[in-house]
Amino acid sequence: MDLFTQEQENNNDALLLGLFEAYRDTRKNKRDKRTQVAFEFDHEKKLIRLHKNIVNKRYKPLRSTAFISTKPVIREVFAAHFQDRIVHHLIFKHLSPVFEQLFIEDSYSCRKGKGTLYGVNRMYNYIDECSEHYSTDAYVLKLDIQGYFYSINKDILYATIKKRLVEEKASLVMDLETLDYLIKSTIYSEPTKNVKIYKDDKNWNMLPKTKSLFYAKEGYGLPIGNLTSQLFSNIYMHVFDEYVTKELGVKYYGRYVDDFVLVHNDKAYLLSLIKKIRVFLKEKLHLVLHPKKIYLQHFSKGLVFLGAYMKPYVKYVERRCKTSFYALVEQINRELKENVPSDDSLHRMRSSVNSYLGTLVHFSSFKLRKKILRGLDDMFYHYFMLDKDFSKVVLKQYY
Repeated sequence: MDLFTQEQENNNDALLLGLFEAYRDTRKNKRDKRTQVAFEFDHEKKLIRLHKNIVNKRYKPLRSTAFISTKPVIREVFAAHFQDRIVHHLIFKHLSPVFEQLFIEDSYSCRKGKGTLYGVNRMYNYIDECSEHYSTDAYVLKLDIQGYFYSINKDILYATIKKRLVEEKASLVMDLETLDYLIKSTIYSEPTKNVKIYKDDKNWNMLPKTKSLFYAKEGYGLPIGNLTSQLFSNIYMHVFDEYVTKELGVKYYGRYVDDFVLVHNDKAYLLSLIKKIRVFLKEKLHLVLHPKKIYLQHFSKGLVFLGAYMKPYVKYVERRCKTSFYALVEQINRELKENVPSDDSLHRMRSSVNSYLGTLVHFSSFKLRKKILRGLDDMFYHYFMLDKDFSKVVLKQYY
């Protein structure tokens, strides 16, 4: 066996092992139980068939499901077929490390160790530092991109990724040809042409065309809902992050997907950046700065960013989180009045309540936590106990 053939066999073996690992990772996400259950029946044969199709360059994404999500805001979501979510996990595992070393510290979306709370704390500290502990003037410029995911140019995205992969070829775990093939197949797939739509949902009529992949220009747009779309969106905006931090020299800057904030002592300077940013986004990335989402204020007026409302010396959780928590309490109260809860229901209630509390404890929220938790029906406390600072609920042992 010559070296080339041996290398091909090694790559194929590694790909098959990678698919099985990606399958296990994908199973943890139960967003679409129907296609998951269908795939899990005889999954080994299906993974081997998927492997064969990839090796022979016959892989094609299967039918997606499109629906409307209203939380936290109304948006269109594409749920990929379970098979394709396996491929997405495989791509993410191999592509993310290649770009992670490039990303700036203040890109907060879909990154291990980052996230919304990390971004909130970074921006809160930036405002504090820029204003010299609130003793001098500092201004906050918050901007947004119009229809971001549906305005991403596929050619620009793919060229950016391909260039980086070629540069890092020697360090890739998966062979370049296969990884490139899967990435290209995913970017240039057209989920709107092979989709099941939940048309009976009245919320479709409320969705603006700028927030729908069905109205994206040809060659543009990524589906919200795919793991790869989150990573691709970060890659796409990385050149903008470098433009702001290096070319414009903005020290205090942070971005979460298409929502970004700049902090500076000079209001006029920040105002002058709006035009430069608008031109850069248009010319380099074919993106449009949202004309109705330009916020420029003194830091004392506060900043809403990543689910937080930041004021001097204090951070509050945004109203949306409070409203959702209140709604959860009402739901739990209804469930407890209608039925005797099962063990699964009690564990789900505990997880849901503690999820909100786990977020709220990072903000000035003691009185809020106390107020919301006291809205739970007395029956709730037949099964649960509260810790003394209202930061966690635990199941009683004897219920």
